[in-house]
Amino acid sequence: MKPGKKRTACFCFVAVTWATVQQSHHQLFSLLTKLARCLCWFLLIRAQTLMILSRSSVMGVRGLQGFVGSTCPHICTVVNFKELAEHHRNQHPGCTPTIVVDAMCCLRYWYTPESWICGGQWREYFSSLRDFVKTFTTVGIKLIFFFDGMVEQEKRDEWVKRRLKNNREISRIFHYIKSHKEQPGRNMFFIPSGLAIFTRFALKALGQETLCSLQEADYEVASYGFQNNCLGILGEDTDYLIYDTCPYFSIGDLCLESLSTVMLCRKKLCESLNINVADLPLLACLLGNDIIPEGMFESFRYKCLSSYTSVKENFDKKGNIILAVADHISKVLHSHQGEKKLEDMLPLGPNKALFYKGVASYLLPGQKSPWFFQKPKSLISLGKQVVSMSSDPECKQGVPMCIDYGSQQGLPMCTDPESNQGFTDPESNQGFPMCTPPKSNQGIPMCTPPESKQAVPMCTDPESKQEVPMCTDPESKQEVPMCTEPESKQEVPMCTPPESRQGVPMCTDPESRQGVPVCTDPESRQGVPMCTDPESRQGVSMCTDPESKQGVPMYTDPEFKQGIPMYTDPEFKQGVPMCTDSKSKQGIPIYIDPESKQGVPMCTDPEIKQKLPPGADPEFKLEALMCTNPAIKEDLVNMEPEVKQVTLVSDPDILKVARADHVQAESYLVYNIMSSGEIECSNTLEDALDQALPSQAFVYRPVRQRVYSLLLGDGGDGAGTCPTVKEWFVYSGNPLRHPDLVRPLQMNIPGGTPNLKLLWLNQEPGTQARRVEALLGCFDLSSSREELQAVENPFRALCCLLTYLFVQVDTLCLEDLHAFIAQALCLQGKSTVQLVDLQLDYIDSRAVQLGSLLVRGLTTLVLVNSACGFPWRTSDFMPWNVFDGKLFHQKYLQSEKGYAVEALVEHNRSRLTRFHALKSVVCKACAKENRRIVSRQHWRSHQPGRWGRQGSGSHRTSSGCSRADPGQHWRDLGPGSRQYEPDHWRRYSSSSGWSN
Repeated sequence: MKPGKKRTACFCFVAVTWATVQQSHHQLFSLLTKLARCLCWFLLIRAQTLMILSRSSVMGVRGLQGFVGSTCPHICTVVNFKELAEHHRNQHPGCTPTIVVDAMCCLRYWYTPESWICGGQWREYFSSLRDFVKTFTTVGIKLIFFFDGMVEQEKRDEWVKRRLKNNREISRIFHYIKSHKEQPGRNMFFIPSGLAIFTRFALKALGQETLCSLQEADYEVASYGFQNNCLGILGEDTDYLIYDTCPYFSIGDLCLESLSTVMLCRKKLCESLNINVADLPLLACLLGNDIIPEGMFESFRYKCLSSYTSVKENFDKKGNIILAVADHISKVLHSHQGEKKLEDMLPLGPNKALFYKGVASYLLPGQKSPWFFQKPKSLISLGKQVVSMSSDPECKQGVPMCIDYGSQQGLPMCTDPESNQGFTDPESNQGFPMCTPPKSNQGIPMCTPPESKQAVPMCTDPESKQEVPMCTDPESKQEVPMCTEPESKQEVPMCTPPESRQGVPMCTDPESRQGVPVCTDPESRQGVPMCTDPESRQGVSMCTDPESKQGVPMYTDPEFKQGIPMYTDPEFKQGVPMCTDSKSKQGIPIYIDPESKQGVPMCTDPEIKQKLPPGADPEFKLEALMCTNPAIKEDLVNMEPEVKQVTLVSDPDILKVARADHVQAESYLVYNIMSSGEIECSNTLEDALDQALPSQAFVYRPVRQRVYSLLLGDGGDGAGTCPTVKEWFVYSGNPLRHPDLVRPLQMNIPGGTPNLKLLWLNQEPGTQARRVEALLGCFDLSSSREELQAVENPFRALCCLLTYLFVQVDTLCLEDLHAFIAQALCLQGKSTVQLVDLQLDYIDSRAVQLGSLLVRGLTTLVLVNSACGFPWRTSDFMPWNVFDGKLFHQKYLQSEKGYAVEALVEHNRSRLTRFHALKSVVCKACAKENRRIVSRQHWRSHQPGRWGRQGSGSHRTSSGCSRADPGQHWRDLGPGSRQYEPDHWRRYSSSSGWSN
């Protein structure tokens, strides 16, 4: 080859080699970049997890999260969702891999925007959720999201404890803001108000299946995963280690880039603790969880620790306690399992029912606990006398013998099959002869009655431990015990109920030709037939129904000592007394009033299938029935957790719609109000020291009161007959010892208050207008309907909310209105990237509270819109369409500095025109309510340092009749379980001021 060609070939080789190296370097660089991003994401989330763990207790079992991380790290396995999904498809062809997501556990991890103090970066958050969903759907994994729908009564104390702790954290946040004029670090992170509510609607907007629970969400999450063969559960709650369900994955360790996380294996946990999976609910309750207070078994745990011989010096105290309690279960409790009940082995004391309910709360549908209803084994003491021995052909062992004096033949004596000792009469201390029936081939004892002089077989009464003679039943051809009837002095057959283990005489039913037990009537001294109560397993007397000619059980009235026929409730499987309806001539159940001791007929709520006395108090709970019937309380121990409660609304069609909207996460609080009459609202970023701004709990209470009237009333104009609603709302000074009892407030709607069937079920063209009237009536803005209806979407809902806010809170000024409107208009032209890059000069504490106040107003709009039959599109008041925290904060600071309106709308002519139009609507609507919005400069020179309107009487006492001193602030009146009634201080007679 010529030198030129060699050089060319060499050059080409070098070029190709360099290109290959460059390409490899590019691929390597790209891979390293991805790995770095994944590592940064993992470290960020992990750091956030550790900070959260250091600030507050993780939901679930006390100490278990730290124990797993420090003592049993081997139960945590790094897994890849993509690989798990592929394996699941191979194992279950045609089945889509599904992950059940406990959304409430994931909120902190989903909210990745840097700014969280200003009210929420909702556009960024929505984008973050979209990326999360897309990552899973790309690899073929289906996600199902569950949200908490209500707080169970057993967990109310824990809920209150967390809310009060959050109050202290919020106080520190505002102290930091005032001191540094900046957002605190991530170690003080607090989720924006309304995040859980709006996350539901964001996920639904992204096409995801989103469900709201009818009880605590963790049970429904575990149950869904267990029943639907799901790939696993994604969350951050150690309760998922206790439930015997599908695998549990940590959201805190999730890396979206690689779709890897940590799986916590409950079987490995059990191996480390030397217990069974079925023992985990017992362990959880002994350690303390959301139902069982941690201090309830504190002394018991320390006793276990003191007797624990394998204390690890390198483990922390909580870790050793968990090991000690597990060791006690494994060695002590297991040794007596099946012989003793839990209350005989554990110091349950008065907490027995709560403890059993705590254990039962972990049992999923179809599951049972081995620790429930264990009966002690019957141990029979046997004698030791032996007369003579013979060889048993079956067992090839010697057995004792005796002589039958009638036949003069040797008979073997009874031998206990367990102890292999001869059976001895405990009274005479002598052995019994024995015979071998042809069917059983087993020896049974015999006796010789003095009259017949013939040996008859005997059996042992398990209760009295005495031998009784037996006879052959002609129907069943089986041996049955006999007893002597006291009246006739004759031997009659007996039966032994399985529960009482006492023999009772029998008689022959002429219809069925079968023997039935009899009992002696204390009045007539005559025998009456009996039947066995399936619930108590005890015999009860019977009478003959004249219609069906069949025997029915009887209930003995303790007051009049008379028998009353009973029927078996198909729902509770228990007998309840009956009376005969004079019209239908049919038996109907009756309820024994514990006060009057008299029976009243019962009716059944068609929605909840529960029997109630007519005219029962709406506050009537199942617990009241438990008090009068202890059997129900015992039955609850073995019940699968389910929702059975008395509802405040009896219309089954309306309840069905409300329940469906609730489960499908379409509505907010509506079903809670109608079913239990109890709602709650968590913490809001509010400055407890700011006396000029009221808490959102009070600002929106009049709206909620009108919603109560709409949902619980009969569609009339009066709300006086509506029951009160229990509100667990967090605000400064409220110790949350009791709920606030809030009365419904009469609505002021032209044409009267429409009923729910019209608003929810009627599809006629004119119904939509009635829905809009009801919505505006809840905000008491019916007089401004035309102006508000003329506003374009999505600003109509915002104008409605702003009008209500400025009418209610007098300390809101014109600069505040400018900031609210300007940010909503400018938001429409902003991209997510622009909002992320937005920088603030400083943080103002008042603007922080105003942002939270508006967001809570948007959640109130969700409640009102769903209660009125959805007259407005839900998307019109979703925060990512009308509010951004940083953008509002920027406009607020600019407005405070005196920026012109043109500057607030960023010198955009179209926005300026719309700005003046929206401002005009709000100001005119407020003017109709005698509220003139003025500049802050004017307000400071004319208004005192409080938020209530001068002379309006906006402060009042809890009676609703007298008014508080004009200078007395609402916070000084104090919270409590008082009843809040309407305050007639505004233009309409039904209007409400502040309920304190």
